[in-house]
Amino acid sequence: MSLNLEQKKAVVAEVSAAIAGAEAAVVAEYRGLTVAQMTSLRAEARKAGVYVKVVKNTLVRRVVANTSFACLDDHLKGPLAFAASSDPVAVAKVLSEFARANDKFVIKVGAMDGVLMTSEQLKALALLPSREVLLATLMRTMQAPVAQFVRTLNEVPARFVRTLAAIRDKAQ
Repeated sequence: MSLNLEQKKAVVAEVSAAIAGAEAAVVAEYRGLTVAQMTSLRAEARKAGVYVKVVKNTLVRRVVANTSFACLDDHLKGPLAFAASSDPVAVAKVLSEFARANDKFVIKVGAMDGVLMTSEQLKALALLPSREVLLATLMRTMQAPVAQFVRTLNEVPARFVRTLAAIRDKAQ
């Protein structure tokens, strides 16, 4: 079914809004998937904060024309699903897990910071821990020296108290 001009403008506006704050975008071929499978992909993507939409390639070209995702333009051929997220690991993880479970879903390319990424690079990106896990690891690493310093400072008065207790016990 063909879209009229107003509908096309609405789709372009929606996708433009979705990629406005996105750091990564991925295109994947969905040929041969059922509606139920695509619905499950959309549900998983929504949980992870990933925008997924099947859009005409000409409309996607208009959306990405003057953005950091313009490098995707040459790869927009065939029936493609467009995904974008502010968390690059999340979009790669959701699509890679779905592609692993569904052979007909093929990740073509992605873009991050104006750099084109192959499907192998996206799979490697999907293996990274999530942003929250990385931040927690960083905080734990930053906190370790401070915690050890506090334990060391606390050991001096604790040793003094144990020495006094030992002298008291010996005197009794």
